[in-house]
Amino acid sequence: MEQFSEMLPALPEIILAVSGMVLLMAGVFGPRKRAVGLVTNMTLAAFIVALALIAVVSGGSATAFGDMFITDQFAIFMKVMILAGSFFAVVMSGDYMKNEGIARFEFPILILFATVGMMMMVSANNLLALYLGLELQSLSLYVIAAFHRDSLRSSEAGLKYFVLGALSSGMLLYGMSIIYGYTGALEFDALAAAFGEGASAGVVIGLVFMIAGMAFKVSAVPFHMWTPDVYEGAPTPVTAFFSVAPKIAGFALFLRVMLDPFGALVSEWQTIIVVIAVASMAVGSLAAIAQRNIKRLMAYSSIGHVGFALIGLAAGSLAGVRGVLIYLAIYLVMNIGAFAVILSMRRHGDMLESIDDLAGLSKNNPKMWAVMTAFMLSLAGIPWFAGFFGKFYVFMSAIEVELYTLAILGVLASVISAFYYLRIVKIMYFDEAAEPFDRPAGKSLRVIMWGSAALVTFFIVYPAPLVNSAGVAAAALFAG
Repeated sequence: MEQFSEMLPALPEIILAVSGMVLLMAGVFGPRKRAVGLVTNMTLAAFIVALALIAVVSGGSATAFGDMFITDQFAIFMKVMILAGSFFAVVMSGDYMKNEGIARFEFPILILFATVGMMMMVSANNLLALYLGLELQSLSLYVIAAFHRDSLRSSEAGLKYFVLGALSSGMLLYGMSIIYGYTGALEFDALAAAFGEGASAGVVIGLVFMIAGMAFKVSAVPFHMWTPDVYEGAPTPVTAFFSVAPKIAGFALFLRVMLDPFGALVSEWQTIIVVIAVASMAVGSLAAIAQRNIKRLMAYSSIGHVGFALIGLAAGSLAGVRGVLIYLAIYLVMNIGAFAVILSMRRHGDMLESIDDLAGLSKNNPKMWAVMTAFMLSLAGIPWFAGFFGKFYVFMSAIEVELYTLAILGVLASVISAFYYLRIVKIMYFDEAAEPFDRPAGKSLRVIMWGSAALVTFFIVYPAPLVNSAGVAAAALFAG
């Protein structure tokens, strides 16, 4: 009984891991005709059970496995978003996989195992636990990026992601080994105590390598080179998944590592984060202007949004962390909704990816035009859509710690990025109508579209639950 109580904080992860192994056996040995539907439905059920367990065990801070695993309000907040992103990615994949002829039961299982790795990353309280969670996530993502194995683009995306991902993991591991060599510690608490009075140059070098590895996982510049090609080449539901859940998990890891064991070294790493944030905003805002493929445009959009979110981390304050959490929650809703629309861009049974294919959508499909317009305006940060408030909170956190230049550059980047979002709105409304899309879009896609559009449009009506929850989660991270 004592051993069970010690594992209780990790119960959601244990349930998901066991579910993944059981479903793998069910898919292999079960009825082949019903394997995909059965495994998909059971995967969604596993996500719901894990979410319920998180609510049950969401007390105060608790540790497991010799203090290598920690659960607190920060971890709970991030895990809820990760589970939501994974759940909706699986839901959106159903019709696409059938239409493309690549519906296989392994896909939802790989999403499931990737989610387990992400949740382990969020709760890591030790450098080894961090790396184990990161690799469990990464190995699953390499496979699903190349899941359409008969497609040259998908195979190329998976290979590029694997090679560059292995490089980034090596950099992260090298940085961790340097830090261990100087401190003799892997536990976050021990590292925090060791850096209470500063750190040597060797430790700072190790930290730089770790930042490089983590920056790759969130596709921050200059470690973003994989993002456009992988987003374009991977199957569209995989791109939707990559744009939300792994990015949220990567940011959770970034926040916990930089503000927990290395929280006392803010003066050493703040400048690095500022430079990465500015570079990400610049590349994301400028490179997207020339894109005509909507998946590549969303890739550069995600790079820009990473830069905006990193402003909150650069602030290194409670308000900064709260701003990042609010931003990520809003970004999750905006992106899931936008990709639901992209997945509905189908004509004569063929998937479409060009921005020009949206021409005249306001005339052909006014409902889809309305929700896509809401997502584009929110991504652009137009008042009073939800995206505006996400940027407002991170910009204010920078101003509070006197990072005025960073906040001004963020506003300028946001203005520039508004061009390509508003250009999509212009194409949908003013350009000559193209041939209508196939109708109707799947019921699940319509529900996700309308639900997401309602959230980003009416966030101003009742923002308190998100703002308060983010504040509690941020306070828990600082309390640690």
